[in-house]
Amino acid sequence: MEFCVAGHVHAFFELDWSHGIQQFAATAGDCARPLDCASARTHTLCMDYHLADGTAVLERTPGVLRAMLAGLPPGWIDATEGPETWSPYVIIGHLIHGERNDWVTRAGIVLAQGESRRFAPYDRFAQFRESEGKTLAVLLDEFALLRAGNLLMVRAWDLNDGQMALTGEHPAFGAVTLRQLLATWTAHDLGHIAQIARVMAKQYREAVGPWREYLPVMER
Repeated sequence: MEFCVAGHVHAFFELDWSHGIQQFAATAGDCARPLDCASARTHTLCMDYHLADGTAVLERTPGVLRAMLAGLPPGWIDATEGPETWSPYVIIGHLIHGERNDWVTRAGIVLAQGESRRFAPYDRFAQFRESEGKTLAVLLDEFALLRAGNLLMVRAWDLNDGQMALTGEHPAFGAVTLRQLLATWTAHDLGHIAQIARVMAKQYREAVGPWREYLPVMER
């Protein structure tokens, strides 16, 4: 299966469910050729970013995380993949910090087109301070409230294609467009949902016994 998002990332998947094997290889770069998004026979998937499609995912994330995590015992919530890796609890705090300081804040900088359009560096470890003393239930509520408010703001902007092409300055990447920033917001959510699922699955890495051979998530 060839996969392309906005012409920048493509990957190839080989699935053989009869043997429970999933192989994945990915390369970054421009797609080598145009993709026919409508062709089911070629198993080609292609999505350009559209605000309504992206926000449809973003508005579901709080409910997905609540369904995955609310009420679970600490063994799940505090599980990690080893030293210096993140638990589901830490990941929720990270998402909250992003709602406060990243996506919409940076989008506002881009839209303002002021003298300085440089984004402040993102603190990937702020959640260790900000979440201290809070329960997971409190964090889930906080994330849902912040996300709802941010989506209301973004929708109120009623963005057009010209605005989506405006640029800000990322401290590492340089010029980035508003469209790229908002697409990354959605992909960031999905990446951390996948991370939480992976962390949780790995807690049964030994318990599954020989079936581990058929569970690629255990080795990632």
